[in-house]
Order: sequence, then C-alpha cells, then structure tokens
Amino acid sequence: MSGFDHTARRARLQERMAELSVDVAMCLPSGDLEYLTGFPRRAPSFGNIEYAHQWVTGALFRPEGEPVYIVPQGYSAFNLPDGVEGDVVTVRNLDDGAAVFSSVLARFGPIRRIGLSARTFSRTAVRMVEMTGGAELVDLDDEINALRRVKAPDEMEAMRRSALICDRVMEEITSSVAAGVTEFEISSRVDYLMRRRGGKYPSFDTGVFAMGPALDRDASTRLTAAPLVEGLGVSFDFGTVVDGYCSDFGRTIHIGEPDDRYREAYALVVEAQEAGRRAAVPGAAASDVNAATRAVIDDAGYGEWFRHRTGHCIGLDTHERPFISEEDMTVLEEGMTFTIEPSIFWPGHVGVRVEDMFVCRPGGAECLNEYSRDLVSV
Repeated sequence: MSGFDHTARRARLQERMAELSVDVAMCLPSGDLEYLTGFPRRAPSFGNIEYAHQWVTGALFRPEGEPVYIVPQGYSAFNLPDGVEGDVVTVRNLDDGAAVFSSVLARFGPIRRIGLSARTFSRTAVRMVEMTGGAELVDLDDEINALRRVKAPDEMEAMRRSALICDRVMEEITSSVAAGVTEFEISSRVDYLMRRRGGKYPSFDTGVFAMGPALDRDASTRLTAAPLVEGLGVSFDFGTVVDGYCSDFGRTIHIGEPDDRYREAYALVVEAQEAGRRAAVPGAAASDVNAATRAVIDDAGYGEWFRHRTGHCIGLDTHERPFISEEDMTVLEEGMTFTIEPSIFWPGHVGVRVEDMFVCRPGGAECLNEYSRDLVSV
C-alpha cells in the first residue's frame, strides 16, 4: 500500500454511497481501486490476464466502515508479495469462488442497491444481482471520476516526477535519432531509459514514427523496423509510471535540414498548444480548450490534418475524463491535470506533434514538463 491518504478518499466515496442509497460497492483491480485503497494493479499488458476466480477479485465497500478485500490465490501469489492490510478474504484455487463471494456479501446485510466501478466484469455484476435476490445496479463511474479528477498535492508531486523522467529521457534519446537507425531501436532505448530513471513501466506503448515527403506513412503506424532516412520528422509519444501515476509526453525531431512546410507546421503546433494552455482556466469548458487549440491550425489551412482531440485528463490512468475534445462540455476545475497535444499529420508531406502535461490554474494552465519546445533537427 502506498502513502496516500486513502482513508480520506474512501470517506468521500462513502458519503456519495449514502446519498445514493448504495448498500455495497464493488471495485475490481483498477485505477479506481488503487485510488481508494492503494491496492496495486498489474503492469499493463496486451490482452486479458486470466486466473482462477478472477471475477471475485477486488474490494467491497459499504457506506460506513472499512472495505473487505477478496483476493484469489492466483492474484496474490505474485501481485501482492507484501499482502494487503485490512479485512482480507483469500480464495484458493480449489475453493468454490461463488460460495466464498456470496458469504462475503452476506456480511453486508440486506442489499437493495449495488454500486459498480468502471470496467467491472459482467459476470461479477450478474452474480451480485443473483446473490442479492435482484438488487438494483448503480453505475459509480461518474462518482469516482469526480473524486479523482482534481489532484491533491501528493498526487501532483508523483506526476511531476513522472513528467520529469520523460523530459530527461527526451534529452538523452535525441542523440540516437539519425538516418540508418530504426524506430524499433529508438523505442526500445526509450523504454530502457525510463526504467533506468525510476519509471515503474511504460504507461502505454511507446511510439516512434517518422513522417514526411520521403514516406507515404501515416501516424496510425506507431513503430516499424525500417531504417530512418533524411527529410523526415520523427515523432515521439511515450510515458511512464511513478507511484501509480502516469505521464504522457511527445516531441518531434527532424532528420536533416527542415523544409519551409515543416518549419511552418512545427511553429503552428507550438502556437496551438500555447493557445490551449491560455484557454485552460477554471470555469472554462474542456471543449473551449479544444476549440482554442484547433483554431490556430484551422486558420492556417491545416485543420484537415489535425485529426484527433486536443488532449485528455491524466492521473492513475493515462486517459481519464474529462477529455479535451469537442464533445466534452465538462467545466474545468483548478487542479485538474490533462494533456494538450496538437498535431499536423499529413501523410507524404509533414508530421509534427508536441505534447505536454498541464494543470488547470487561474490565468492559464501550468506545464508539468520542462523540456523545450524549440525546433530540433539532427
């Protein structure tokens, strides 16, 4: 368990459970469970990682009192070497997982409303309804997101350290970018450097992708084994994890002397990010920040090639709500953390993106990254 104040976090959830008349809430291993208890998650992986009685894993919360943890043998053996503090029920491989889970639910008395956190297994939800004789399900995703979206000082410190690792790795990796080197080689070194500097693991798959007149390649292909050539902008997209908190960072380095189009595109992307930063104040809508960022690139005639949202909130998960996007009308609050990551990705012509993490502040967002946005060519 980490050193964050999980008791205070749970108290806020329990207050909302009482207001919503939720008798019990189930939270599986996730950013939500780690936020509320410090219960650690596995490292990110491609595809599902299954084990016996997986669907019962997690914690049950009540409006008052401490949570009850349910931990299958297959999960605890390697993911919880130091155990879990509190009321823990262990489910062994040969146990009847449903019977154990039902007996734990019985501790909570009559259950009429069940709260579920995001990404709860359907099997877990169905079994809980059956075991309680038809209790109503309540989606707690919005409630827990509202608790998580404004970061406390200790959370902010973890995110600053995570962002700083990205800054230092970018400084170190620049010298590796050259004609003849492969994106795969550079990406592998980025992952190594993040771990060497204290990152627990990458917060998502590391992208290193070249675009420009010498290639018809799009940004949807994030990594290849082809050697780099001159005349390309090499975009980086990577992040790491510190004390459970993620970073997300991006820059573009040009190989050889940039042409006028690349210089124009790069300047526009930097200008667009700054416009978004200035717009990201408490009381502004997330969509307003997106609009301010996009306007710079749209007005210059490159809007067709800025093809994704401006950014997303970030914390214990790499992509959190609200999104800095056209459809998201959420009002920003001071202390929300998010990315601003404008791009111009025009296959066969130019590829540029600049991405940093920001904190919503009066007068404009504060950047958590320190790495320069100056155009770099090698």
